[in-house]
Amino acid sequence: MSSSPLALSVGYGASRKGVPAPASFRLWAEAALRGARRRKATELAIRIVDAEEGRALNREYRSKDYATNVLSFPVELPPGVTLPLIGDLAICAPVVAREAAEQGKPARDHWAHMTVHGVLHLLGYDHMEDAEAEAMEALETRILAGLGIADPYNR
Repeated sequence: MSSSPLALSVGYGASRKGVPAPASFRLWAEAALRGARRRKATELAIRIVDAEEGRALNREYRSKDYATNVLSFPVELPPGVTLPLIGDLAICAPVVAREAAEQGKPARDHWAHMTVHGVLHLLGYDHMEDAEAEAMEALETRILAGLGIADPYNR
């Protein structure tokens, strides 16, 4: 069970073929919230995108002209506004499928990893510096292990 109520919406801008069901995204998001010790009510949205939309988003928001696996958009609420919303994730279905195949891991495990990774970004975790990356990767690995998923970083 989740330590806090989660309001989650999952939208599809890509084929649902090979994409986990919304219940799986809920399980993984709740695991990330528990792992990060978030106890407050939380709201987030996940959009499954195709390569074209993923590339457009990455180009617009990160100035990188290619589709990437997951993009995190933390909410920026105006001063004085308190909502449980932490932000949105865009997960690119064809990139996740390709990476899972290239890395020789079950697609479902990679979907779980990208969801956990994205939720941690929404909570403020980052990997720009080595120490941050190590801490975030260790937390991801612990959360995924709790779901029965092998270390995605193969340490």
